[in-house]
Amino acid sequence: MLSINMDDVMQVISNIKNYLIAFGVVLVLALIVMFAVRKMPKAKKKLIRAQSGVAILLALAIVANLICTGPMSTMLDLVSGSGTISEETSAEATQLVNEITQEGVVLAQNDDNILPVASGSKLNVFGWSSTNPCYGGTGSGALNDAYPVTDLLTGLHDAGIETNDELSKFYTDYYATRPTVGMSKQDWTLPEPNVNLYTNEMMENAKNFSDTAMVVITRVGGEGADLPTDMAAVAGGNWIRRVAEYRGNEKGAGYYNGTYDDTLNEGNDWDAGDHFLQLSNREEELIDLVTANFDNVIVVYNGANAFEMGWVKDYPQIKGVLLCPGTGQSGFEGFGRVVSGEVSPSGRTADTYVEDLTASPWWNNFGDFKYTNTEEINSNASGFDPAGASPSFVNYVEGIYVGYKFYETAADEGLIDYDKEVVYPFGYGLSYTTFTQEMSDITSDGQNLNFTVTVTNTGSVSGKDVVEIYDNPPYTNGGIEKASANLLDFNKTRELAPGESETIRFSIPVENLASYDYQKNGCYVLEAGDYIISAKADSHNVLDSKTYTVASDIVYGTDNKRESDAVAATNEFDFAKGDFTYLSRANGFANYDEATAAPATYEMSDEVKAGFDNCFTYTESGYELDDDPNAEDITTGAKNGIKLADLRGVDYNDSKWDDLLDQMTLDDLQQTIGFGGYQTAAVDSIGKVRTNACDGPASINNNFTGVGSVGFPAATLIGMTWSKDLAHSFGDSIGKMANEMNTSGWYGPAMNIHRTAFAGRNFEYYSEDGVLSGTMAENAIKGAQEHGVYACMKHFALNDQEGNRNSMLATWSNEQAIREIYLKPFEMSVKDADCHAVMSSFNYIGNRWAGGCKELLNDVLRGEWGFVGFVETDYFGVYGYMTADQAVRNGGDLILCTTGNDYNNVTVLTNSSKQAMRTAAKNILYTVVNSRAYEAENLNPGMASWKIVMIGADVVVALLVVGLEYTAIKGYKKRKEEEAENG
Repeated sequence: MLSINMDDVMQVISNIKNYLIAFGVVLVLALIVMFAVRKMPKAKKKLIRAQSGVAILLALAIVANLICTGPMSTMLDLVSGSGTISEETSAEATQLVNEITQEGVVLAQNDDNILPVASGSKLNVFGWSSTNPCYGGTGSGALNDAYPVTDLLTGLHDAGIETNDELSKFYTDYYATRPTVGMSKQDWTLPEPNVNLYTNEMMENAKNFSDTAMVVITRVGGEGADLPTDMAAVAGGNWIRRVAEYRGNEKGAGYYNGTYDDTLNEGNDWDAGDHFLQLSNREEELIDLVTANFDNVIVVYNGANAFEMGWVKDYPQIKGVLLCPGTGQSGFEGFGRVVSGEVSPSGRTADTYVEDLTASPWWNNFGDFKYTNTEEINSNASGFDPAGASPSFVNYVEGIYVGYKFYETAADEGLIDYDKEVVYPFGYGLSYTTFTQEMSDITSDGQNLNFTVTVTNTGSVSGKDVVEIYDNPPYTNGGIEKASANLLDFNKTRELAPGESETIRFSIPVENLASYDYQKNGCYVLEAGDYIISAKADSHNVLDSKTYTVASDIVYGTDNKRESDAVAATNEFDFAKGDFTYLSRANGFANYDEATAAPATYEMSDEVKAGFDNCFTYTESGYELDDDPNAEDITTGAKNGIKLADLRGVDYNDSKWDDLLDQMTLDDLQQTIGFGGYQTAAVDSIGKVRTNACDGPASINNNFTGVGSVGFPAATLIGMTWSKDLAHSFGDSIGKMANEMNTSGWYGPAMNIHRTAFAGRNFEYYSEDGVLSGTMAENAIKGAQEHGVYACMKHFALNDQEGNRNSMLATWSNEQAIREIYLKPFEMSVKDADCHAVMSSFNYIGNRWAGGCKELLNDVLRGEWGFVGFVETDYFGVYGYMTADQAVRNGGDLILCTTGNDYNNVTVLTNSSKQAMRTAAKNILYTVVNSRAYEAENLNPGMASWKIVMIGADVVVALLVVGLEYTAIKGYKKRKEEEAENG
């Protein structure tokens, strides 16, 4: 989501402008009157002029009150409604940031035990990014500027490692800050110095300083744009990155430190066809330079988007590799502890690192695909799309074969050479010590698979290990699609001393082995056969395994739902399948070339177009399909004497809710639903207090006051810890800080899938895998909810790219992939964490906006999963298609809008829509009354400070008016008497 919407700001400005125009009219009339009475008798003239002055004062006061009680009031509430975070709580959060980093950093290579670099050692750190590392990402999930960051070099220094100051100064002199990447600007510049700038003296000094070199490569992503898949398209021209551009020097690229060297013009940053997740030419030259001068080289990749790392094996001098996404505010302290050996690394990759991203099955179906025949459903212009937007699409052609599920299965089927294609498997990571893992036999009561895994530290130093449990299900050629590796569960050991063991118990529901059969049975099916259950070092390497046999097919249809479902899961998304070939395992992925080809057509079919609505078509006629003509009118404005506080802890289905809702007027319902931007609104008729909600997911930040929390590491790094405990501690810390900030709602955690490596917002999401993502998310939600803070899990759903995300992006996928991959984290968060708030996504699912998709929000979320709570839109920016009318009729409840616009209120007020509004309000109220906002100690926050100021100002104005009137009348009488006496 976005931080502040310019359309809303413009609405406020427009209203203020209208009020000021009205005041101007009053002022002009008053001045005319003052001028017109100049020939009247003195007493009457002074009286009229005094009254005109009073009128001007009253008009000014009225305008000020209209501004502050109109659309501006929401922003004033938001600005004045936040508390502060204590130093003690911030210090605890900072320590947790460091712990997450030290447990999330992945040791990917460690030849000749080049790592750790002992405390007290010296280290040459190369690469411009060593002085400009990645701490997270940009956009609403960025870190709060109020907290200082610990940089990479400081983290090493604090771990007792001395670094080469001459190199660091060289980089900071060259370019001191990182170019902007984010919603407002995408600058993909990598200002890596030309190798010609490294003098012989500098390199000799470096070799004399230390025989070990570290090279830092960094990539940063952000909200609002995906990482470039074609650098030629974003760099332009000959793609030379000129030093002069960085230093403001107009004389040309050859200038550096005041001297001209024409050789600096040589070479391009990128070659034709290069993308952002591979080495630039300058980075390649740097690697060549460093490996030519040092035999002991460590590479650090600092980024959340899986990078092409295959080049590492071409350099025998590179003996160590560390993977470290954005570390948050202070996490490089933890990074330093790993490098120095104070902590043995225990992180595992959350994504598959491949040799060639362009060979991935999604490569041709990610990016900008605009429909060519949709002029009649193009949206209106907005602050974000001045020319308006036209619908676009993305085809999830790979189906369930996302990430490791593809690479493991493709290798088993003989489609790929795994060792050539995969550099680091999913779930991969080394340690400074070694471990063994041994599974017990599996027992089952028919509901769960029960077994243990015993982990023993067989090395010489203490460390933690991760137990990863996968299944390899039976597959019938041409039958239900199944990957040969599927993460089922995992756990992390405590710190184990050399020789020490820990036994971890697992209980895995049998239903979790089922696959979704959308083509034949239209539900989950557990097919008969042998299921190999394995403890693995990663998705590829088996440590121990057992076999569980299913005697006959189990069909989880309408008369035999899964234990975890409230209602049996059946086909709901047939409309989103699209018209293209999906990748299939049949005959060894025989259709690979056909299925993974670029889109064959850019035209929207007539059938799809007929059901594709924007805000205009929906409010004109599209709503009719979602309207119930037999719906009864609702009761409004009743005097039942019930306050919302009376319903805390009352069951959702209790009739008392009807009595409360009967008291609300239509205006109350509109206010409750339509003004959910960073808050829920106050409602006097039921005694509802206003509550705050704040941005996430890596922190909790009030965008209006600037008050916020310590920034946590990128979600990807949290995922790389593979620690349920740390995920829970993260949520617990967010909840504690939110409570101190008087904040009841947290816009997080985010749990979309790393479908591709290039999605700009991957840093906010945990992984390419739904189970890893869901497990981390559900534990974070539990932690926050323990403080009464409702977490809005986001972005629901299939919001897996930034390109065209709020320009009517039609996402096409089959039901199996939707359920097994993209909905999985959300399903786990509802069922296992009892999550009560959801943020829907900008995109369309098929031809239906996700925020107004009945199948998603009502049939699956509420019906199948049993969700109770509210669904909030992503930022309601008047993009031309989001409308409260469609949202409330289809399971949306709260509009993330601050000041109001044409579509945040329900405009077509049928009985059916009023019933939907009533349900939406109930969902919001139920969640809020059971949050921290209605704990006894929080229920009397007092009047907002800006309202106290306004009341004080009004009192002063009233006194002035009375005083001026008294003085004017008294003066008039006196002058009148004087005029009479003087005849």
